[in-house]
Amino acid sequence: MSYTARIGPSILSSDLAQLGQECRRMMECGADYLHLDVMDGHFVPNITFGHPMVECLRTAVGPDPFFDMHMMVSRPEQWVKPMAAAGASQYTFHLEATTNPGNLIKEIRESGMKVGLAIKPATTVEELAPWAAQVDMALVMTVEPGFGGQKFMEDMMPKVSWLRSQFPSLDIEVDGGVGPDSIHRCAEAGANMIVSGSAVVSSDDPRSVIALLKNVVMEAIQKRSLDR
Repeated sequence: MSYTARIGPSILSSDLAQLGQECRRMMECGADYLHLDVMDGHFVPNITFGHPMVECLRTAVGPDPFFDMHMMVSRPEQWVKPMAAAGASQYTFHLEATTNPGNLIKEIRESGMKVGLAIKPATTVEELAPWAAQVDMALVMTVEPGFGGQKFMEDMMPKVSWLRSQFPSLDIEVDGGVGPDSIHRCAEAGANMIVSGSAVVSSDDPRSVIALLKNVVMEAIQKRSLDR
């Protein structure tokens, strides 16, 4: 097993007027990476930010933090090179947003970024499967993308379990409504990269929430390893 527990706060839940400072705060509180939600108003109804903001954040926080770009955009091919130039570490695109995943995966790799592939709740895990061996991470959305504060969809966990059984070393991320109340189900299903928004960012003690989430996932990984 090559995967490990990693917790990535969703910075969209932060005070957007203090974004650089908030990113630094999350890393100081023990975050393993930062999850940056890019929305274009087409693929999802909301609009957030683009590569100029990413470039500013990279300058603000330095070279070390891992930027996981969740590209909720209708033309993911368009932003690969700008995001790479801005300092993105991983480019996670939606399977539903492209007609040529293989070409896009190749383009992302050639731009020097890791590759993530995301699916919405209505998309079956079997549709992702042909590409799973070619990507670094699979993202199973546990809410409909585009809005914060939604309720965690526990019925997405079989997708995670199936991916873990078929691709034992794959990084599997969950995103949407994940916090202390739902982390056990995510960890038991086999998720190892945990995106958490308000549960971490809006907490009075983000450090302890991050530590709790990480410990639950680490324990599940250890148990899975012993059970094999």
